[in-house]
Amino acid sequence: MQSSLIGKIEKAKRYAQETERVTFSELSVKFRGENDNYTTGYKDKKWHCSCHFFSNWGLCSHTMALQRILGNMLPKEALTTHHDATP
Repeated sequence: MQSSLIGKIEKAKRYAQETERVTFSELSVKFRGENDNYTTGYKDKKWHCSCHFFSNWGLCSHTMALQRILGNMLPKEALTTHHDATP
């Protein structure tokens, strides 16, 4: 293996551990919930989800789960919502 590739692999490993280097500006995922599959995402500084609960409340277990999974890789406004009753 070329030494330059080895260097890139090592850098990638370090970057993977330094998640604060990454900030999502938008994303879209398929979320397999308990009752159905949903399209969940973040775009234009807003969360979106195709589940019924989100359409009424503007948040849901799917968006809250993504906030927890992605943590510091989300922009600050994507983490601050009015629903954080439990850490």
